[in-house]
Amino acid sequence: MATEGVPIVKSSHVITSMVEEPLPWPLVSDEQDKAGILAAQVSFTDRRMIKTTLLVVIVTSLVAVILTSCGGAYAAPATATLVYSGNLDGELEPCGCSEAGDLGGILRRASKLDELRKQQPALFLISSGSLLANASPRDRLKSEYILKGIAAMNYDAIGLQWRDLAYGVDFLNTTIPLPWTVTNWEKQRVFPPQRNIKHGDVELAFFSWLDPGSSPFQQMKGNHNPAINNADRLQTALQKANQKGLVTVLTTSLTLDQAEKLVALDNIDILVIKSAYEKYGKPVLEGKTLVLQPGSRGMRLGRVDLKIDKKGNITSWQHDVIPLPESIPDAPSLKAWYDEYNTKVKAAYLASSEQRKLQQSGQSPYTGSEACQSCHEKPGKIWSESLHARAFERLEEVGKSFDPDCIICHTVGFEQPGGYIDARLTTHLLNVQCESCHGAGKAHTDSLGGKPTPNAGWTKEKICDQCHTQPHSPDFDFDSYWAHIAH
Repeated sequence: MATEGVPIVKSSHVITSMVEEPLPWPLVSDEQDKAGILAAQVSFTDRRMIKTTLLVVIVTSLVAVILTSCGGAYAAPATATLVYSGNLDGELEPCGCSEAGDLGGILRRASKLDELRKQQPALFLISSGSLLANASPRDRLKSEYILKGIAAMNYDAIGLQWRDLAYGVDFLNTTIPLPWTVTNWEKQRVFPPQRNIKHGDVELAFFSWLDPGSSPFQQMKGNHNPAINNADRLQTALQKANQKGLVTVLTTSLTLDQAEKLVALDNIDILVIKSAYEKYGKPVLEGKTLVLQPGSRGMRLGRVDLKIDKKGNITSWQHDVIPLPESIPDAPSLKAWYDEYNTKVKAAYLASSEQRKLQQSGQSPYTGSEACQSCHEKPGKIWSESLHARAFERLEEVGKSFDPDCIICHTVGFEQPGGYIDARLTTHLLNVQCESCHGAGKAHTDSLGGKPTPNAGWTKEKICDQCHTQPHSPDFDFDSYWAHIAH
C-alpha cells in the first residue's frame, strides 16, 4: 500500500503562504500600549518579527491539531512483533543424538514463547502449517500430541498444508481446536477463509493458500479436491482487508515465483512462502511486500519487529532467527503433556511387542555380537570400547528406551523378523552391534563364514547412512566418524 496523505513538502508550502497574509487583528491592543507592555513606537522591523513569531506559534498549533485528527502518515507508527514458523513436519522433539541436531522441540518452543510474551505481551504468533507427519503407524499418536502441544501455545492463526490432513479433517477438528485457516477451501464452514487478529493498536488479516497443484486427491478419479484452484476469492479478500488498513499476511507452500503468478502482491504486506530445510531463509522485499521463509523441523523461530502506520503500511522492520538449543529449559506448563505422551508411547510399544512375540516363530536370523567375536576378535574389541556398544544405555538415560523412533537405531533388527523385541526377551540384540551394520549374521556363522553377510557388497558410507541421516546426525562426516571405529 502506497503511503497516502499530505506530503511534508506540501505542508511547508502551506505554512509559507500563511505567513505572507496580513493579520486581521492588531498585534498590540490600546490597553496593552497604555500599560507600557510594549513601547508606543515600534519599528516596522520589530513589528514584522513579532508578527512572524506569532504566526509560527499559530501554524504549529494548527498542524498539531491536523495531525491528531487526520492520523494516517503523519501519526507516530504503531509497533508490532510477529513470531512465525512453518513445517514442523512431525518433530515433536529433537533426536538429541548429536549436538548439531539437538535443536527445537515443542517443550523448548513453548518456553521461548513464554519468554517472548513477557517482553512483548501483544505479539502475533502464526504458523504456515504442516505440523504433522504420517511416515509410520505410530505417527498418529505423535500427531495427536503435537496438536495438543501447539494448542497450549495459543497460536493466533495456522495455515493448512496437505500433510496436516493425513488423518482427515475430523482428526484435526476433534482432537483439539486450533485456529486453522484456508482461504481456498471449497466448503468455508469447515475452515475459515480469513482470521482477523488485533493486538494493541495493530490489526492483522491472516490468509492461507492451500496449493491445489500438490493435492494428493489429484491421484483419485473424479473431482475430490477440496481446494479451489482459483485465486479470485483470495485476491478480493486481500484487497478489502487492505482498504480497511489491516496488515495483510498470506502463508503458502508455494515458492515466491509461484506465488507471484498466483496473485498480485500489491495487497500483501507479509508473504510467508515455502519453508527451507531446517534453516530460515533471508527476508527479502518485493516491492512493498516483505517475503519471509520459515525453516522446517521446528528447530528455530522467526521474529519480525514492525513499525506500522495508521493505514496498515509497514514503514520499517527488523528480522531475527531464534534457535532452540538444549540450553533452553523445557516449559513447566507442558510437563504433564509430555509425561502423558511418553506413557502412551510406552504402552503402544509394549502392546506391539506382545504382538510381535505372538507372530514370531522359528529361529531368528540374528546371532548377536558374541557369535561374531568368536572369529572376529580384534574388530570385536574395537566395537566393545566404542559408543555403539553403549547406545541403548543412552536411551535409558534420557527416558526414550520405549520410543520406537529411537530404538530402531539403537538396537539390532528392530521391527524386522527375528529382530529386537524388548530388553528382557532379546537382550542379546541391545545396542548398535555388528549386525546393525552388516545385516543378520546367522547364515554367515552357521556356514563358518562360507555365506557372506547380507550387506557384504555395501560401501562403508552406505552402511553408516542407515542411521546417520541428516535429521538425526546433521554433522556426520564419514572420515572423522570412521576413525573412531575403524576395523
